[in-house]
Amino acid sequence: MKDTAKDAGQDAGAAGREPAGPLGVAVVGAGYWGPNLVRNFQSSPEFRLRWLCDLDEDRARKVLGGYSTVQATSDYAAVLADPAVDAVAVATPAGTHLDVALAALRAGKHVLVEKPLAATYEDGLRLVNEAEERGLTLMCDHTYCYTPAVGRIREMVRSGELGDIQFFDSVRINLGLVQKDVDVLWDLAPHDLSVLDFILPDHVRPVAVAAHGADPIGAGQSCVAYLTLQLNNGAIAHVHVNWLSPTKVRTTMVGGSKRTLVWDDLNPTQRVAVFDRGVDLTAPQEIGADERRDMLVSYRSGDMVAPALGEKEALRSMVEEFSGAIRNGRPALTDGRAGLQVLDILEAASRSLEFRGAVVGLRTGR
Repeated sequence: MKDTAKDAGQDAGAAGREPAGPLGVAVVGAGYWGPNLVRNFQSSPEFRLRWLCDLDEDRARKVLGGYSTVQATSDYAAVLADPAVDAVAVATPAGTHLDVALAALRAGKHVLVEKPLAATYEDGLRLVNEAEERGLTLMCDHTYCYTPAVGRIREMVRSGELGDIQFFDSVRINLGLVQKDVDVLWDLAPHDLSVLDFILPDHVRPVAVAAHGADPIGAGQSCVAYLTLQLNNGAIAHVHVNWLSPTKVRTTMVGGSKRTLVWDDLNPTQRVAVFDRGVDLTAPQEIGADERRDMLVSYRSGDMVAPALGEKEALRSMVEEFSGAIRNGRPALTDGRAGLQVLDILEAASRSLEFRGAVVGLRTGR
């Protein structure tokens, strides 16, 4: 963009005056993720896409096609000065998120930001504070949270169907792409960390993290990493991310005191399976004092159920949530503070890597 337009439309105060019809939206960034946002905003009755802004204006035009009425530009100031633009979706590199999103908020626009929310926790906090002070919606595009599978998992966890959460174990591995600017934790783990934050009950949260990583190919940053989180209820969460695996795996297991759930994102016929199998422990008060050292362990072996899931593109649901948050003046399900939680864990994990897996405490959190 030619100008971050820090003062363009400053204090325009879009909050509270949303139109009854479609919300005007601009997408900033026509690279990898921007075209997906363009497609979903164009297909949503809740929005009218008005601009696609990119440093390479020709690239923006190619994304839109020859017959589009959407305006392509490299002039971000012009986008923010347009009173018909109610919201801005940011799909630029993470290092630019602060400047691009902050300019939009100061212009009175609601903002959707591609993950991660910002390059650092402090930058993310500035965005959250700015949005809250102006009464604007700030939402992070944690896309996996809007899949039908994760939506169902959230329902089961928060309703108590799985019982008390005992562990969370996630594997996200594949061959490449080795990134030049970030390690494998910052590249892949945000997906799993955002899902963890999304599904956990409000009273359960991570409090500390330890991370181990390796760079066996000499890429200059960790290509394989293991992250372990301590939760405040005594449970544990574990995330394995890897750029060097010859096979692609996308599985998450959520263990509860009643049932255990397995999500296999690469299995379209059975993405979620719920197992009534586990370990039961007799409570101390149920046995005599002389037997308390010999707690009774029993193994439960019940049925497996595969819940029926609807088919709906995650980005479509995410766009609908963005509209609902704007129109109803409520926090989005993956709001700015959800983005901050992920940044908090990533920064703590990076510090842990520096100190060879030392346990690092998290900030107060949400």
